[in-house]
Amino acid sequence: MQALFHSRLSLSRCLALRSFTAPLRLYYFRRPVQGRNYAKKAQSTSSLTPGSLQPLSKPTDIAEHAKCEEKMKLSVEWLRKDCAEASTRAAGRVTPALLASVRVLGQKLEEVATVGVRDGTVLVVTVFDEEKLKHVEAAIYDAKIPSVTPQRQDARTLRIPVPKPTLDAKSSVVAAAGKKAEEARVQCRKWHQVSVRKGKYDKRSVELEVFQDLLDKHIAYIDKIVADMKKTLGVSR
Repeated sequence: MQALFHSRLSLSRCLALRSFTAPLRLYYFRRPVQGRNYAKKAQSTSSLTPGSLQPLSKPTDIAEHAKCEEKMKLSVEWLRKDCAEASTRAAGRVTPALLASVRVLGQKLEEVATVGVRDGTVLVVTVFDEEKLKHVEAAIYDAKIPSVTPQRQDARTLRIPVPKPTLDAKSSVVAAAGKKAEEARVQCRKWHQVSVRKGKYDKRSVELEVFQDLLDKHIAYIDKIVADMKKTLGVSR
């Protein structure tokens, strides 16, 4: 009986000792994770158009811009055509296009005569009506085409020898083209000023910048026409 008591006592001590030596269990309570406040990514402005470059919005401004542009185009095309004809002459290429500017009693030359090329250096003009020959001859003189002097071959035909152009002749053609280019620039500036005055736009307004861009674009076209002509003829100045 005493032995049984001691054995139970030993068992109780062991259980008590185990309870003291057992590792403590710690419980942690995690706080809910809140959303982090990241800085918002800045919006790119590369695709945005500055206020000073916004297109025209008023119908009247749009119409005036189109009208001004059309007039500037006419000035540029006039110069382009004139320089193309002058380049053909100055380059020594003999073609009927050399007489494209000739007008006979208000008519184009090809309406009253045929124009051909003989031996690559001579233009031959044959009128449909003999009575028109003197008028065609006078019209060619009036056109004042450099190095073009008509010679009567018969009652219906004019012969026009075209000499090979020299460097001085090419330089003269380029100089004349430069003067005509300045006339075209003056015309473009004139149409620009007319449109700006009509609109009565505020200083540094979008309308002024748009019309200025239009002028700059056509002035650049004019400069390129002259530059291309110099390159084609081999004239540096």
